Amino acid sequence: MSGTGAETPPVILRERRGPVEILTINRPEARNAVNGEVGKQLTAALDDLDTDEELRVIVLTGAGDKAFSAGMDLKAFSAGAGGSIGGGSGGFAGFARREIAVPVIAAVNGPALAGGFELVLACDLVVAAEHAIFGIPEAKRGLLAAGGGLVRLPKRLPMAMALELALTGDSITAARAYELGLVNSVVPFDRLLDEALALAGRIMANAPLSVRYSRQVTRQAAEVSEDEAWKLSDEATAIVFNSADSREGPLAFAEKRAPNWQGR
Repeated sequence: MSGTGAETPPVILRERRGPVEILTINRPEARNAVNGEVGKQLTAALDDLDTDEELRVIVLTGAGDKAFSAGMDLKAFSAGAGGSIGGGSGGFAGFARREIAVPVIAAVNGPALAGGFELVLACDLVVAAEHAIFGIPEAKRGLLAAGGGLVRLPKRLPMAMALELALTGDSITAARAYELGLVNSVVPFDRLLDEALALAGRIMANAPLSVRYSRQVTRQAAEVSEDEAWKLSDEATAIVFNSADSREGPLAFAEKRAPNWQGR
């Protein structure tokens, strides 16, 4: 009588903490490198979360303390699996170019290099463990940081620093990334998830509609002219100021109580 063997663990772990979804890249033995299965499972998780009306924040992290993600699994890439790793319309790992409706916090539990750094750059906010490092070393390997590193770094860093990272392939420490404004906070590893969840809690204390449109306008304003940014702001203002929550917020403040947000 033959056995079925041990079940393969998922490479994307999902944990729910109230309105927060924690997504963990679960390949610690491979420094959480992204292969086709990571892209497939992360895409499936995000597809599921797209219809989750209770979701308020996503936290993306890696398993263990050795790496957030080493980026593309080069063994899989050299074996011809580059297409599946790319993630289709969602970009690298199905995440780097994915449109996500809620804020995403990267909880960087170790080195975030190459595509791993590009996943961080795709997030809205970043909490880093003290031993984390960041870099795009693709030039050292005859490759190119095609998952968003070359697109997003010049928007998040002074041009000279963006070019230094891209051209040398060198990495920077979490402390230096904090100095440059790339990360929101740096904490000991054992406090990393708690800090990320605390940041999520500060976001979730606010009106969902206000958070949604504040995030949307802020992100889009970085891509367009100031005149166009004002149009985006005016459109969002018309929606938010006509919402039930825009009436509840001032009323709750006047009555010295916590607001009862409805998200509409």
